Amino acid sequence: MNQRSGMVRHGVVRHGVVRHGAVRVLVHAVWLMGLGVASLPGFAQEAATATPQRKPQPGDVEIEHSRVYVFVDKTGLGHQHGVEARLVSGTLALGASENAGRLVFDMKSFDADTDRARQYVGLTGSTDPGTRAAVNDNMRGAAILDVRRYPTATFDITSAVATGQSNAQGFPSYTLQGQFTLHGKTRPLAVKVEVEQVRGWLHVRGNFVIRQTDFGITPYSKAFGAIGVADPLRIFGDLFVAPTDNVASAGISARP
Repeated sequence: MNQRSGMVRHGVVRHGVVRHGAVRVLVHAVWLMGLGVASLPGFAQEAATATPQRKPQPGDVEIEHSRVYVFVDKTGLGHQHGVEARLVSGTLALGASENAGRLVFDMKSFDADTDRARQYVGLTGSTDPGTRAAVNDNMRGAAILDVRRYPTATFDITSAVATGQSNAQGFPSYTLQGQFTLHGKTRPLAVKVEVEQVRGWLHVRGNFVIRQTDFGITPYSKAFGAIGVADPLRIFGDLFVAPTDNVASAGISARP
């Protein structure tokens, strides 16, 4: 198994806005062009033409470039997979001891074996379009995620408290505690995340493991179990979050 434990090395963001329309668009574009370009391919090019819909509020998750990745292990003669997904919406107030936010995951966006997902979860090589399409059909279908019936999953975060610890690069860690709802089932969840500062945004990264069967999902298998995927899934969050009164970007270290 080629899993990453601990924190992975990618990004999270938020921006300041001035009050005049044309200048606001220019400032937003210039700001984004400097954000996490090394870890987010195409970020600068997309940002150059981006127009902000509204001024982000403290704790808002920048959903355009925030991502979720999933490592899916194999059983028998099956294959390991990396899955990439997006958020519908999100808020996260680091440092809050109650009502710390909510993340809403877009289950219809789950996309198996994109090159970025495979690289992120530690897999090598690429997967051909035909195989990816077949895996996506199985994954999103009624027998597994059933995205028509359950189009979203949620993490309702009750607290996001600092652990008092930092890694070797000086990035502080926080523990997010709350309730995770997937496939109509809700279970308690605690996730340790690390935070760095990226151009005024908080880049929040962490991962956790769930078992599909705990959420009423039967792991995919065929040929009487000779080919299939494992029950545990490792889920990575890679979010850009606007600073709050509790945690200002100036108080968080930036990557050298």
